[in-house]
This record gives sequence, structure tokens and C-alpha cells, in this order.
Amino acid sequence: MQRNRILIGVVVIVVAIIGLIITEPWTYFVVNEVNEAFPGLSSEQREAVNNMPEDQRTTLLEMADENPEMAEQVAEAQTGDDTVVPEAEQAMPDDMPEEPVVLTVGSFIMIDPVHSADGTATVYELPEGNRVLRFEDFQSTNGPQLHVFLSKENPTTTFAGLGEDAIDLGPLKGNIGNQNYDIPADINLDEYQSVVIYCVPFSVVFSSAAFS
Repeated sequence: MQRNRILIGVVVIVVAIIGLIITEPWTYFVVNEVNEAFPGLSSEQREAVNNMPEDQRTTLLEMADENPEMAEQVAEAQTGDDTVVPEAEQAMPDDMPEEPVVLTVGSFIMIDPVHSADGTATVYELPEGNRVLRFEDFQSTNGPQLHVFLSKENPTTTFAGLGEDAIDLGPLKGNIGNQNYDIPADINLDEYQSVVIYCVPFSVVFSSAAFS
């Protein structure tokens, strides 16, 4: 009788051990933290990403889940050197009157820690009737192939798009510094609601400034 009890006890223990090996219940109490680096970045760039503010780094990692290529190129742009507009190009146009006519003005917004800009966008009318879009006190996060667009809409989210008949005024001259962009004479500004900093290859809005 005693042997049977011992045998049953041994069988129960063996079965319990096998069950533990199969189910591995201890894994439910283990936290596996993963922090993979962007594969296309250099070691210096990866270190720069790791040293970013937490909210900015988190946004880039979330972006990598959806579009690794876009996240990699944005990370590469934002860990590079700022592009500062030369001081000689930051001044008002030479033919700007002493009291230029302000047609409209807007302020850039932050969409998220990665897509953001500060400063104002003002449209001035010059004596000859031509118009200039001027950024002042401007600074934006960097991105691949950023362009300046006039939009008939006011996009305030990353993938909001530009809408129909958006006007490309050219590449962003620098992510820091005052800068001027000529507006084509045949554009009816009454139809346009905002200026947009736009990433062309990935169709992403980095910031916008709604005209008042």
C-alpha cells in the first residue's frame, strides 16, 4: 500500500514537471523589452536616435511599425545637421517697400514630436504687384525632401494630404531661418487656406500654417 502511494506520488510529480515544461507558465511573468535599431542607420545615427527626447524616439519607433523605410529616412534626416538659411538670404526682398502690404498670415503648428514647425508664414505684396511668401522666426523638424506647398485645405494631421490643386513653391530652403518664396502671379490666393511643409516621397505633412 505504501509502495502504491509512493508510485502514485512519483507519477503525479513527473506529470506536473512535464506540464510545466510544456506550458512554461513563468513566461507570463517575464517582460521582454525590445529596442531594435533602424537597420539602415550608421552607428552614430543610431546613437543619436537613442539620445532623442523620449516622445520623439517613441514616435519614430511607432512609425517604423507602419512604414520602416519612411521611419528610417526621417530618422536619418533628423539626426543630421540642421540646414540654416544663410543670413544673406534671410532678409526681406530688395524691392520690399518700407511698409509692405500684408495680405495674409498664419502660424505653424506641431502635429507630433517628429512632425512640427514654429514660426509665422506671411504673404506680402510688393510694389510691382508680385507676392512673396515669407517665413519668419522659422524652425522645423527635418525630413526627407521637404517642400513648401500652398493648399486649398488646412491639413493638421500627418496623412491629411494636400487636397486638389496644391501649389509647390519649391524645396524648403532650410529647417531654420527666415526665408522667402515667390508666389506665381496667376494664383488666386483667396482660394488657398494654408501653407504646408510636406514630405514629397512619403506624402506626409510635417506642419501647416492656416492663413487668417
